[in-house]
Amino acid sequence: MNKIKFLPITALLAALIMGIQAVHADDAIQNPCTGPSALLALLDRPTVSDSACVVQYGQAVLEAGYQHANLTGTGGGTANNFPEAELRFGLPGNNEFVLLPPNDNVQRTPSDSTYFQGFSATTVGIKHELGYTKHWLGAVESLFTLPSGSPAFGNRGLGVAFNGIVAYAPSDDTGISLQLGVTSQTNPALAGGGRFTSINPDITFTWLPLWNLQFYGEVYGQSRTGPGLGSGFDADGGVQYLLTPYCEVDLEEGVRLSGNLGGFTHYFGAGMGFLF
Repeated sequence: MNKIKFLPITALLAALIMGIQAVHADDAIQNPCTGPSALLALLDRPTVSDSACVVQYGQAVLEAGYQHANLTGTGGGTANNFPEAELRFGLPGNNEFVLLPPNDNVQRTPSDSTYFQGFSATTVGIKHELGYTKHWLGAVESLFTLPSGSPAFGNRGLGVAFNGIVAYAPSDDTGISLQLGVTSQTNPALAGGGRFTSINPDITFTWLPLWNLQFYGEVYGQSRTGPGLGSGFDADGGVQYLLTPYCEVDLEEGVRLSGNLGGFTHYFGAGMGFLF
């Protein structure tokens, strides 16, 4: 997709982030990242976009899940990955540290009995919450994917991502999140290890009919899905449920819209999140 098409999104996101004014703890406006439903607001999973909320200082969030996908390409095939772990620690100054350990990936192609198994790369990062108003919340984050993992699923070189995230709450039970990122990453060694840069838009809608029940829908994409390749867009949706204010379970399903982002036709998954 031509980068010019992303300029209005970039300008809108930049304007929204700059327009959000920091709110002090003694102000009357409640922090949207706290309260009985806080874990639903904090979790990054199961959406592709990250939450605009940071984990509060002295707390931690652990996420884990499983995903099964039907693959594109000749012969199709399936892919499974787990544990999709993510660990986030609250830091002083409205910051958090994030660690994404490697996933175990298994791919099978029934047509020729091809079998691949290996680990993805490790990612670390920092997110900073810019502030919030009654309806708006903004954050920025930097993520670094280390040259690690197996030849089939890891990263040959260092990957870098910079994301801006803005969340808007039209009402107490609805939300819209817009994330725009720029990434520079490399393919796995077995895929040539080539580097490419991409602009990555994402929009997510949420509905919270009960304090412990949330539905979401998301559309996301990349301007490049690999070296010399064009854009790709996917969509997903699902449900999240709080067993307690400190434990969440979720179900998700995603589909390919265009291009070859993620290499699947559709997928489904399940997972959990914990607040400590």
